[in-house]
Amino acid sequence: MRPVLHGDLTVAARALLAAPAETRRDLVDRIIEDANAAHQHLFQTGRVHPVWGTGSLMTSARRFDLAHEPRLDDPDYASCLITVLQRITAYRAA
Repeated sequence: MRPVLHGDLTVAARALLAAPAETRRDLVDRIIEDANAAHQHLFQTGRVHPVWGTGSLMTSARRFDLAHEPRLDDPDYASCLITVLQRITAYRAA
């Protein structure tokens, strides 16, 4: 997966916000895994993956429905942001 930037984080959180709460952890894990696979594909072939994109979290997350971005003090959105950060941290540590 490419380095994670602010936009990657917010788009992934918006994808989680649009999904049912009970599916969010699995969804973010899928987004992360797909971004990693796309980045590997790009590195190996020199081409963007036709489904998963460039290897950024943003392009991987944009394949899913996205909620409108609420304010940062929205509790549900804040929870989604935290979930994305926690799962990225866990993925990088593994």
